[in-house]
Amino acid sequence: MTRVLSAIVLLAIVIGILWFLPPVATLILAALAAALAFVEYARLAEASGARIPRAVSGAVVIASCLAAGRATVPLEIVLLSAIVVVGALAVAAGNPGAGVLRDVAAALLPAIYIGLPLGALAAVRLIGGREAILLLLVTMVISDSAQYYTGRALGRRPLAPAISPKKTVEGALGGLVFGAAAMTLGGLRVFPSAAPATLVLASAAVVSLGIVGDLFESLLKRSAGVKDASGLIPGHGGMLDRIDSWLFAAPVYYVFTRYLQI
Repeated sequence: MTRVLSAIVLLAIVIGILWFLPPVATLILAALAAALAFVEYARLAEASGARIPRAVSGAVVIASCLAAGRATVPLEIVLLSAIVVVGALAVAAGNPGAGVLRDVAAALLPAIYIGLPLGALAAVRLIGGREAILLLLVTMVISDSAQYYTGRALGRRPLAPAISPKKTVEGALGGLVFGAAAMTLGGLRVFPSAAPATLVLASAAVVSLGIVGDLFESLLKRSAGVKDASGLIPGHGGMLDRIDSWLFAAPVYYVFTRYLQI
């Protein structure tokens, strides 16, 4: 019951912001989610043995999100600056060793893994309107639900047993079929200029990458030896646990919305 109530409250808040408030509110929501997700990522990274400059890395995540979502500052400037600053901090620490590359990579990854995808979602709100981003929300919710119920009813073969033992091939196929169908049918109205074949392929790609994103976050958690990214959301774990599929689905959805719906 706690899980259901949390989901209802979260959906109500997110849909209210996406539908009734101006695009800048979506960007603010994306930046807030990026900040919360980064805190959880930093804990996972440190539990895995990496040491990252939290203040710098966190600032880069938020800056990347804002740049991708609003283009107030060129994104390349943000990323190039991040490389220089994080590299300079590693040099200043003066501790050569096998962990240097790991630490630098762990410090830079969240800008690409968290900041850019969430910024891309805010950009979709600007480019495609509130209907476009709501379609992605509906698609991911349907896909996640279908994976769960199809897996429970028909699941036999493990999908990635070393990463997420409860996920099954049958559940993933159910999520793919129902999620892609939802995006395709909804996309006929939201993206009337899109070629049907392109819409079908984009829908399958979005849902498939959402499944991969879920598994990638599970891989990070398993590598860190934790079950949930945090206990932020009752019954759901942390922010990363809620947006993991979005982080991989958002980039291809952004590309489709901006370049391919013709």
